Amino acid sequence: MPPEAIERPLLAQRADRLRDYRLALRVGERGRVLSVGDGVAWIEGLPSAGMEELVRTDDGSTALVFHLAPERIGAILLEESPGLRADAPAALSGQRLAIGVGDALLGRVVDPLGRPLDGGAPPRATERRALEGPSPRILARDFVNRPLYTGNRIADSMIPIGHGQRQLLIGDNGTGKTSFALDTVLAQKGRGVNCVYVLIGQKRSTVAAVIETLRAGGALEYSALVVAEATAMPGLKYLAPFAGCALAEAWMEAGRHALVVYDDLSTHARIYRELSLLLRRPPGREAYPGDVFFLHSRLLERSTCLDAAHGGGSMTALPIVETEQGEIAAYIPTNLISITDGQVYFDRRMFAAGQLPAIDVRRSVSRIGGKAQPAAIKREAASMKLDYLQFLELEMFSRFGSRLEAGLQARLARGRLLRRVLKQEPLRPLPPECQLAWLVAFNDGRFDGLDDKALEAALERLFAGARAGTLSLDDARESWSAAVAGWVAGGHA
Repeated sequence: MPPEAIERPLLAQRADRLRDYRLALRVGERGRVLSVGDGVAWIEGLPSAGMEELVRTDDGSTALVFHLAPERIGAILLEESPGLRADAPAALSGQRLAIGVGDALLGRVVDPLGRPLDGGAPPRATERRALEGPSPRILARDFVNRPLYTGNRIADSMIPIGHGQRQLLIGDNGTGKTSFALDTVLAQKGRGVNCVYVLIGQKRSTVAAVIETLRAGGALEYSALVVAEATAMPGLKYLAPFAGCALAEAWMEAGRHALVVYDDLSTHARIYRELSLLLRRPPGREAYPGDVFFLHSRLLERSTCLDAAHGGGSMTALPIVETEQGEIAAYIPTNLISITDGQVYFDRRMFAAGQLPAIDVRRSVSRIGGKAQPAAIKREAASMKLDYLQFLELEMFSRFGSRLEAGLQARLARGRLLRRVLKQEPLRPLPPECQLAWLVAFNDGRFDGLDDKALEAALERLFAGARAGTLSLDDARESWSAAVAGWVAGGHA
């Protein structure tokens, strides 16, 4: 879109405001800052202040009303000038916090206020959207019925995800949650899904690594990044997921598909606790305020799939939460498990043993994603999860040294083969055709008897053939079986 086409609506809005301007007596409130520090400010003299209203001081600082008390208000600082100090005059702006949305944000790295962090010019957004807003009405929603491919063999076969779903990524630090999220973003290339990656309180090196990974994979052209680094003000880190949600929500309401990743909500909850304690809100369990559940529920409930009458768009959410020593029964993880539609659990013991991706199928579940899974993949993976879970139990039993009959030994060998097939290098997502190809090959016994080196070579030939092949997911199984035989052998179907 040419720049003049973007600037024309803005000029028209300014002309309308000037035309409607009238000289009149205006009465306003003037308050003053009582104290400031640690990212919050106490202000008196603004009795008509409302929650989440912007307050500006004469030195150029901006704060967001976060707490209302009888004689004063508590505000979280969003912009703090060097000259901000106690007794500084303050006034209400009459505005709510909003961010520019639309395709102008694609390929950009911005902070939660929409300011560029990538060294470029401010995004030329023609529309602004409030960070906070109501979730779509129940009557405006549709059933989750379209698959969202993650590119991960375990997830796409046994823990499927659909457009509009909220799937939690949970596990200890350093177990592969971010790699899974990045794989999912990379897998959306060419699928008409706009992605928003939200980084909350991450180190600058982590932020740079995520940006470079998306750039190298060609994902920046359909992605926007909302970043609040570890050195950012607490108020910006608190607002980061809501800013990312507003970006994705605008695409959803325009009838398009969006994916938003929140990395991570454990840090977000700690920031919210910090701000709440600084503003003297009553602490609850683990010193979190009593409304911490509502904090994340009102964020994640905005992710859904809209029906055709409301545009048919969708917003899929992948919130990430960190556990300690694998404890999923902690306060914040259990809150998020109860809000979301399922979880993918990453186990540190599997990660240490080299079973990558370290997804524990026993603790992972997708409550509604099966309705969106393609029929061909669902047919091939129908009993795979159950068989794999039975194999894990049987393998544990076999460690006691008991002699097993031939049938059980064959099941053990089959399960160990499946575990080897499920291994996948990070940042190498597979298209759905490759997912169906390995499922058919495994069910047809094409990998039986192969050692690790031969299996890896067979998978590479299989995936190369599936990518170059002309079969679709709707083709008959006989066609897939014949094609897979040629691909595994290195020939042509």
